Amino acid sequence: MSQPNFPQIDPPLTRDGSVNEIIASIAAEELSLSHILNAEGEKLQFVLGTLPGLSGGADIEDVLDVNRSVQRTLDEITQQQLLLGAKLNAALDAPVFTGPTGATGPTGPTGPATGVTGPTGADGPVGPTGADGATGLDGAAGPIGPTGADGLPGAAGAMGVTGANGVTGPTGIAGSTGATGATGPTGATGVTGATGATGSTGAIGPTGAAGAVGATGAVGPTGATGATGPNGPNPTATAGFAANTAGASLSVSLGGIPIPLPNAQVFSADITPNASSTVFTVATAGRYRISYHVNTTATLLMGSRLVINGVNNTASTIAPALSISNYENEIEVNLAANSTVSLQLYPLVLAGVAALISGGAGASLMIIRLS
Repeated sequence: MSQPNFPQIDPPLTRDGSVNEIIASIAAEELSLSHILNAEGEKLQFVLGTLPGLSGGADIEDVLDVNRSVQRTLDEITQQQLLLGAKLNAALDAPVFTGPTGATGPTGPTGPATGVTGPTGADGPVGPTGADGATGLDGAAGPIGPTGADGLPGAAGAMGVTGANGVTGPTGIAGSTGATGATGPTGATGVTGATGATGSTGAIGPTGAAGAVGATGAVGPTGATGATGPNGPNPTATAGFAANTAGASLSVSLGGIPIPLPNAQVFSADITPNASSTVFTVATAGRYRISYHVNTTATLLMGSRLVINGVNNTASTIAPALSISNYENEIEVNLAANSTVSLQLYPLVLAGVAALISGGAGASLMIIRLS
């Protein structure tokens, strides 16, 4: 089966734009629920004969049947409200993380003095402005090393040979750190060495004549429209969400440790947590979508995974080759009745301590039954 094909969004959505789209969809769902409630009220008015233009009412059996129908609809709307509340909280609490800056690559060789100017690329989207870091103390600037001698210019017409780069001067000794509070004076800038002479530029050859433009071919016929694919599964009334927003310090042993999720809990009646909010029992069998996030205060050489019915789930496992501070994954899985689900951190090399961020989504788990 082929992979799903998602349409290209232009311009690309930013994080704030995506959150706004999610909140707008929640508002549209709330509006549709209000229309459903209004329709249920009119159903009661009709069966009781209170609508204008109607005479008489239904018998007691019809009234009881309609009352049971309205009650079932209200129960389903209440469950939908739980899902919308969890969806809104997840959208508002969506974390913003900036990845670590990569190491600076080596400086490439110096190109010719005059190169052909390439076309200007399209402007990329403007990313969000990060928070300003604290200003460090300025050390004294070291002296600049002497500039190496330039190579001899080539003969007229041909590109001259680039001279060897001069030896880089030694790095100056770092200035001592001033006392806390006051900023030390900026050291004096060293003298810049003299710039060597630039080699002469070779002559540009003549431009060849442009070839004739070929005739435009005929437009081919439009292909037939393919059949519409089947609709994907819709969420059911079974859903649950839990998080850790207070922060926690976890001693991660070699076998792994479950993450407690005691905050912001929203569960349907058939999902229950244990006393420590580390294991969640799902009473109803079905096909489920399970997603999780883990955010630590420092990068760690650790992995994350879901443990289902006491067995480590491979598809949900994240085992990075380098230290990271953000773990997230999502799976679809068939669960039997009364299955258990827990979120776990485990060490990739040695046991250690992991600290979840506080005041935000240190960790979260969402469980939704699709069918």
